[in-house]
Amino acid sequence: MAEAAPGPRIIAVANQKGGVGKTTTAINLAAAFAELGRPVLVVDVDPQGNASTGLGLEPSRRRATTFDLLVEGVPLADVAVDTATPGVALCPSTTDLASADVQLVDNERRSFLLRQALRAPGAGLGRWHYVLVDCPPSLSLLTVNAMVAADAVLVPLQAEFFALEGLSQLMLTVRQVRQTANPALRIEGVVLTMHDARNNLAQQVEADARATLGELVYRTVVPRNVRVSEAPSFALPVLSYDSGSRGSQAYRALAREMLAQHGAAVEEAGA
Repeated sequence: MAEAAPGPRIIAVANQKGGVGKTTTAINLAAAFAELGRPVLVVDVDPQGNASTGLGLEPSRRRATTFDLLVEGVPLADVAVDTATPGVALCPSTTDLASADVQLVDNERRSFLLRQALRAPGAGLGRWHYVLVDCPPSLSLLTVNAMVAADAVLVPLQAEFFALEGLSQLMLTVRQVRQTANPALRIEGVVLTMHDARNNLAQQVEADARATLGELVYRTVVPRNVRVSEAPSFALPVLSYDSGSRGSQAYRALAREMLAQHGAAVEEAGA
């Protein structure tokens, strides 16, 4: 069965809690999609710019950024750059983006700027099968922009105590965006990250998540893996840094599970 909708699927990778593997998931899921023959654009809307660094683009090389895209109206085609990971392009971020909330406060369309930028005539979005928007660890205007632009929200959830507690506020924000700006927005799914199967607490968090959220939780679980932690310091996705690691295998499995969820056959070499 072919993918139903024309153009790329836009997915906001979001969780207002920091340190849950959000950027790690965006980078490595992008690499896994690309490896399966699905080109990806990563849009970094986190002022920390960790996704940009993790994909090998140093701050000195970020000539045009998502700040220019959102605040200055620079076209997407002038901001997106190819990365060293084949099939993965990037709209990079810098700390300039931290001032976006203040700069845009008088703009009546401030929640729609990313949506407009991605869907503008001549934006060239058709180059990619997926757009992954890496959100900041907050429910700020930047995160709302990502949700208004997106088809769905992917939620990384760390397998730790209180993991589910902050999820209610995120779900409420999704509901508000759906009611006011993007009626088609849905939850793509919840992926458990940093999971240690030897740890009773991690097993309990997984059981609670599956009991509470049901089929929203992916079968694939991303393990706590030293290779995943090391890869960003080499400015590489873990799939490039250590292709055979458990972390790499998990993100490939997640990409396949998501493709199957979208009704897309995985027929590429190595699939």
